[in-house]
Amino acid sequence: MTETMTLRGPVKKDRPEPVARTVDRRDSTGTVLGTVALEPTIFGIEPNAAVLHQVVTAQLAAKRSGTQSTLTRAEVRGGGRKPYRQKGTGGARQGSTRAPQFVGGGVAFGPKPRSYAQRTPKKMVRLALCSALSDRASESRVAVLDRFTWEIPRTKDAVALLDALGLEGTVLVVLAPSDAVATRALRNLPRASTIAAGELNAYDVLANDWVLFTDETLPTANEAGA
Repeated sequence: MTETMTLRGPVKKDRPEPVARTVDRRDSTGTVLGTVALEPTIFGIEPNAAVLHQVVTAQLAAKRSGTQSTLTRAEVRGGGRKPYRQKGTGGARQGSTRAPQFVGGGVAFGPKPRSYAQRTPKKMVRLALCSALSDRASESRVAVLDRFTWEIPRTKDAVALLDALGLEGTVLVVLAPSDAVATRALRNLPRASTIAAGELNAYDVLANDWVLFTDETLPTANEAGA
């Protein structure tokens, strides 16, 4: 009897189903107004550490100016004359005092202006952001505020808000274009940083202990496939 061998391709790793999570919706005084269901495909996936690392590394690399520059032996001034005769000195032959081995000479293999930008596919950027948000949601470090009620920007009101919500440590506040007053009220707080909803990224989420959304900026199911 002849045994039949079945050839199989690589088995794709089974991804766990997104976890459904909820968070309390509060007002500026800290009063619970109800609960909000977080979008599972954004806040409930298993974080992909490899993609997170690659995207955050690329984001930090893109921040580098790349303007550092050193002078080569061809760019250093002087050294045009041969310092001493070729033979009979007992030392190594030298053609210029601006060679890298001399003090005041050029730099060998030194840095030159360049771009450190790395190409990152949009799907990877999206997955990294969802992984970062899911990590914060799994630790119950996502907060939702109904809206900002400030009419004038005052730092003490911003401090009172964070204390009322029980947000300790650093807080990333995701703002809408209409939250100009909140932007000015929060900008003087060392432990709070603001970011526009359209600029939310994995690095800023991971760099802060908490992420604070409003009803307007909280990602929904319509944005899950964006």
